[in-house]
Amino acid sequence: MLSDQQLVRRVAAEDEDAFRDLYDRYADRVFRYGLTLLRNRHLAEEAAQEAMIAVWKSARRFEGRSKVSTWVFGIARNKALDLIRREKRGDRVPDVSLVTPDPAPTLRKQELVQHALGELPESQREVVFLTFYEGLSYGEISGILGIPEGTVKSRMFHAKRRLAEVLS
Repeated sequence: MLSDQQLVRRVAAEDEDAFRDLYDRYADRVFRYGLTLLRNRHLAEEAAQEAMIAVWKSARRFEGRSKVSTWVFGIARNKALDLIRREKRGDRVPDVSLVTPDPAPTLRKQELVQHALGELPESQREVVFLTFYEGLSYGEISGILGIPEGTVKSRMFHAKRRLAEVLS
Protein backbone atom coordinates (compact mmCIF):
# COMPACT_ATOMS: atom_id res chain seq x y z
CA MET A 1 0.00 0.00 0.00
CA LEU A 2 1.39 3.38 -1.00
CA SER A 3 1.70 6.24 1.46
CA ASP A 4 -0.27 9.43 0.98
CA GLN A 5 2.92 11.21 -0.10
CA GLN A 6 3.63 8.57 -2.73
CA LEU A 7 0.07 8.74 -4.01
CA VAL A 8 0.23 12.53 -4.38
CA ARG A 9 3.49 12.25 -6.32
CA ARG A 10 1.82 9.78 -8.67
CA VAL A 11 -1.31 11.95 -8.93
CA ALA A 12 0.98 14.84 -9.87
CA ALA A 13 2.16 12.65 -12.77
CA GLU A 14 -1.53 12.22 -13.74
CA ASP A 15 -1.76 8.61 -12.58
CA GLU A 16 -5.53 8.04 -12.49
CA ASP A 17 -5.25 4.83 -10.46
CA ALA A 18 -3.30 6.69 -7.77
CA PHE A 19 -5.94 9.41 -7.75
CA ARG A 20 -8.66 6.79 -7.33
CA ASP A 21 -6.78 5.42 -4.31
CA LEU A 22 -6.29 8.89 -2.84
CA TYR A 23 -9.96 9.67 -3.51
CA ASP A 24 -11.01 6.48 -1.70
CA ARG A 25 -8.91 7.48 1.31
CA TYR A 26 -10.18 11.05 1.58
CA ALA A 27 -13.52 11.67 -0.16
CA ASP A 28 -15.71 10.45 2.70
CA ARG A 29 -13.64 12.26 5.31
CA VAL A 30 -13.75 15.47 3.25
CA PHE A 31 -17.52 15.09 2.90
CA ARG A 32 -17.96 14.73 6.69
CA TYR A 33 -15.77 17.79 7.24
CA GLY A 34 -17.86 19.72 4.70
CA LEU A 35 -21.03 18.61 6.46
CA THR A 36 -19.59 19.92 9.72
CA LEU A 37 -18.93 23.31 8.13
CA LEU A 38 -21.95 23.63 5.85
CA ARG A 39 -24.61 21.71 7.79
CA ASN A 40 -26.20 20.77 4.48
CA ARG A 41 -25.72 17.37 2.84
CA HIS A 42 -26.08 18.64 -0.75
CA LEU A 43 -23.58 21.48 -0.26
CA ALA A 44 -21.18 19.15 1.58
CA GLU A 45 -21.26 16.73 -1.36
CA GLU A 46 -20.60 19.58 -3.77
CA ALA A 47 -17.72 20.90 -1.65
CA ALA A 48 -16.20 17.42 -1.38
CA GLN A 49 -16.32 16.92 -5.14
CA GLU A 50 -14.82 20.35 -5.80
CA ALA A 51 -12.11 19.68 -3.22
CA MET A 52 -11.13 16.34 -4.74
CA ILE A 53 -11.04 17.87 -8.23
CA ALA A 54 -8.77 20.59 -6.86
CA VAL A 55 -6.53 17.89 -5.34
CA TRP A 56 -6.20 16.31 -8.80
CA LYS A 57 -5.45 19.63 -10.47
CA SER A 58 -3.04 20.97 -7.85
CA ALA A 59 -1.09 17.82 -6.93
CA ARG A 60 1.97 19.14 -8.78
CA ARG A 61 2.09 22.13 -6.46
CA PHE A 62 2.08 20.03 -3.27
CA GLU A 63 5.52 20.59 -1.78
CA GLY A 64 5.34 18.10 1.08
CA ARG A 65 5.87 20.72 3.80
CA SER A 66 2.76 19.42 5.57
CA LYS A 67 0.99 16.11 5.83
CA VAL A 68 -1.17 15.24 2.85
CA SER A 69 -4.23 15.20 5.13
CA THR A 70 -3.53 18.79 6.24
CA TRP A 71 -3.23 19.87 2.61
CA VAL A 72 -6.42 18.05 1.56
CA PHE A 73 -8.45 19.44 4.49
CA GLY A 74 -7.15 22.92 3.74
CA ILE A 75 -8.42 22.61 0.18
CA ALA A 76 -11.73 21.22 1.46
CA ARG A 77 -12.15 24.12 3.87
CA ASN A 78 -11.51 26.65 1.13
CA LYS A 79 -14.06 24.97 -1.15
CA ALA A 80 -16.68 24.94 1.63
CA LEU A 81 -16.05 28.63 2.35
CA ASP A 82 -16.34 29.36 -1.39
CA LEU A 83 -19.74 27.67 -1.41
CA ILE A 84 -20.87 29.72 1.59
CA ARG A 85 -19.81 32.91 -0.22
CA ARG A 86 -21.65 31.81 -3.38
CA GLU A 87 -24.78 31.07 -1.37
CA LYS A 88 -24.61 34.51 0.23
CA ARG A 89 -24.06 36.26 -3.10
CA GLY A 90 -27.12 34.49 -4.45
CA ASP A 91 -29.10 35.72 -1.44
CA ARG A 92 -29.74 32.11 -0.53
CA VAL A 93 -29.00 30.68 2.86
CA PRO A 94 -28.21 26.96 3.04
CA ASP A 95 -31.34 25.09 4.11
CA VAL A 96 -30.34 23.28 7.28
CA SER A 97 -33.58 21.29 7.10
CA LEU A 98 -32.07 19.37 4.17
CA VAL A 99 -29.54 17.76 6.48
CA THR A 100 -30.75 14.23 6.84
CA PRO A 101 -29.62 11.93 9.60
CA ASP A 102 -27.25 9.10 8.88
CA PRO A 103 -29.38 6.21 7.62
CA ALA A 104 -27.52 3.71 9.78
CA PRO A 105 -29.05 3.06 13.17
CA THR A 106 -27.41 5.15 15.85
CA LEU A 107 -27.13 4.82 19.57
CA ARG A 108 -28.78 7.36 21.84
CA LYS A 109 -25.38 8.51 23.08
CA GLN A 110 -24.22 9.27 19.52
CA GLU A 111 -27.40 11.22 18.90
CA LEU A 112 -26.81 13.26 22.05
CA VAL A 113 -23.23 14.01 21.03
CA GLN A 114 -24.33 15.06 17.54
CA HIS A 115 -26.98 17.32 19.02
CA ALA A 116 -24.43 18.81 21.40
CA LEU A 117 -22.00 19.42 18.53
CA GLY A 118 -24.77 21.20 16.67
CA GLU A 119 -25.06 23.58 19.63
CA LEU A 120 -21.47 24.76 19.21
CA PRO A 121 -20.51 27.81 17.19
CA GLU A 122 -19.09 26.83 13.80
CA SER A 123 -15.52 27.78 14.74
CA GLN A 124 -15.59 25.45 17.77
CA ARG A 125 -17.39 22.64 15.93
CA GLU A 126 -14.73 22.75 13.21
CA VAL A 127 -11.88 22.41 15.72
CA VAL A 128 -13.63 19.53 17.51
CA PHE A 129 -14.21 17.71 14.22
CA LEU A 130 -10.62 18.06 13.04
CA THR A 131 -9.25 17.03 16.44
CA PHE A 132 -11.47 14.12 17.40
CA TYR A 133 -12.78 12.80 14.09
CA GLU A 134 -9.67 13.36 11.98
CA GLY A 135 -7.01 13.08 14.69
CA LEU A 136 -5.16 16.21 13.62
CA SER A 137 -2.84 18.04 15.99
CA TYR A 138 -3.48 21.60 17.09
CA GLY A 139 -0.53 22.67 14.90
CA GLU A 140 -2.03 21.00 11.84
CA ILE A 141 -5.43 22.54 12.55
CA SER A 142 -3.75 25.93 12.96
CA GLY A 143 -2.29 25.53 9.47
CA ILE A 144 -5.60 24.49 7.92
CA LEU A 145 -7.59 27.30 9.52
CA GLY A 146 -4.86 29.93 9.19
CA ILE A 147 -5.07 30.90 12.87
CA PRO A 148 -2.56 30.76 15.73
CA GLU A 149 -2.26 27.48 17.61
CA GLY A 150 -3.30 29.29 20.79
CA THR A 151 -6.61 30.20 19.16
CA VAL A 152 -7.17 26.54 18.29
CA LYS A 153 -6.53 25.61 21.93
CA SER A 154 -8.87 28.33 23.15
CA ARG A 155 -11.65 27.21 20.81
CA MET A 156 -11.20 23.63 21.97
CA PHE A 157 -11.30 24.68 25.62
CA HIS A 158 -14.57 26.56 25.13
CA ALA A 159 -16.02 23.76 22.99
CA LYS A 160 -15.27 21.13 25.65
CA ARG A 161 -16.80 23.31 28.33
CA ARG A 162 -19.94 23.89 26.25
CA LEU A 163 -20.22 20.19 25.35
CA ALA A 164 -19.98 19.27 29.04
CA GLU A 165 -22.81 21.69 29.83
CA VAL A 166 -25.06 20.39 27.05
CA LEU A 167 -24.35 16.72 27.75
CA SER A 168 -24.81 16.91 31.54
